[in-house]
Amino acid sequence: MSKKLLSGPYLLWMIGFTVIPLALIVFYGLTDRSGAFTLANVLSIGTAEHRKALFLSLGLSLISTLVCLLLAYPLAMILRKRNIGKGSFVVFIFILPMWMNFLLRTLAWQTLLEKNGVINGILSALHLPTQSLINTSGAIILGMVYNFLPFMVLPIYNVLCKIDDNTINAAQDLGANFFQTLFYIWLPLSVPGIISGVTMVFVPALTTFVISNLLGGSKILLIGNVIEQEFTKGSNWHLGSGLSLVLMIFILLSMALIAKYDKNGEGTTF
Repeated sequence: MSKKLLSGPYLLWMIGFTVIPLALIVFYGLTDRSGAFTLANVLSIGTAEHRKALFLSLGLSLISTLVCLLLAYPLAMILRKRNIGKGSFVVFIFILPMWMNFLLRTLAWQTLLEKNGVINGILSALHLPTQSLINTSGAIILGMVYNFLPFMVLPIYNVLCKIDDNTINAAQDLGANFFQTLFYIWLPLSVPGIISGVTMVFVPALTTFVISNLLGGSKILLIGNVIEQEFTKGSNWHLGSGLSLVLMIFILLSMALIAKYDKNGEGTTF
């Protein structure tokens, strides 16, 4: 009974900050201003403007996730090969950016990429032509990769650390080269970490609006920007909630992938 009582604060927190907000989103998303039931808010994702924003968000999120995976996997293998422990300074360096304010990290890149920013300042000092870096899709992808890369590295590194060295040594003793070991040993055994990492990068990249606001300006609107504007500028909570329910489908699919390929939570614990 005492242990059940200890879970009380957690249950109150979960109800107040998870269950009730989700219930409100569902209510507003499935009703109109008069309170009548409607699917118009959800089906509005099919309009040209919203469909364009959704497809652009999916494209940039997929590219960012792929870049993070290509960068994170070799890095995780290097960390494991050098027997760097979870409490080492090197791992701390990767975790440190996650402790900093998300907005400040993105503003730092805005300072670097803007027309009169640091990068163009260096190019001008070297008598090289300046570049249009800010307010582009590339700037948004760069911001996503920088902010979400640690969420890809840590799950993969966590899974790789659990692979027994004897398994790798046995494959090499049987004549397997590096690529055979990579594709038949490393990758299959690290699937839980890859799935967790992909989910932890793709979902926030798909729903973000801060990065696209600061690094994309008003020229590039993602679905997150559309939803944010409906809540703040348009004061249309019903339409914003309806579009949020569409994004929730992708979140549920990601949770289903984790439940299928990472049943023991190997890629989510660190």
